Amino acid sequence: MAQLPIITAPDPRLKIKARPVPAVDDKIRRLMDDMLDTMYGAIGVGLAAPQVGQSSRVIVLDVAREGEKPQPLKLANPEIIWHSEELMTGNEGCLSLPEHYAEVTRPAAIRLRYLDYQNEIREMEASGLLGMCLQHEIDHLDGILFVDHISALKRGMILRKLAKAKRSRAPATAA
Repeated sequence: MAQLPIITAPDPRLKIKARPVPAVDDKIRRLMDDMLDTMYGAIGVGLAAPQVGQSSRVIVLDVAREGEKPQPLKLANPEIIWHSEELMTGNEGCLSLPEHYAEVTRPAAIRLRYLDYQNEIREMEASGLLGMCLQHEIDHLDGILFVDHISALKRGMILRKLAKAKRSRAPATAA
């Protein structure tokens, strides 16, 4: 497995809608494994393929707490097929928006359909942290960032700070 570079906002690749994968084959399984390795290395709980420069509808997650046995999930073409009317609000962050967090309101429970690591169609229900995380990662597949769910003022402040940080890290070019 390899760790992949994580794209940070503002980067136009994060706003592109990812393409469905035809099947979970060896290439997609390798991507899933590399993404999981990358996510663990970055100390994250979820990662979507667009965050590592791949326009594929693939996400990985592990919401196990520190000290708990890892519970990795690897999903291709996840699709929310039901969501509750009840909402929940939680503090979200993102590996593509490092060191920035905001309160985001989402459906409290969801049901989704996806292809698993063995290319089998599965369904699952999720709520709590797992439900929120799945919705966050599926948003990435549609070019939506968690800051798109908050006020324009807060979003602008976060994106300006990230752009400034990115500029300060960029190597100077010779004139």
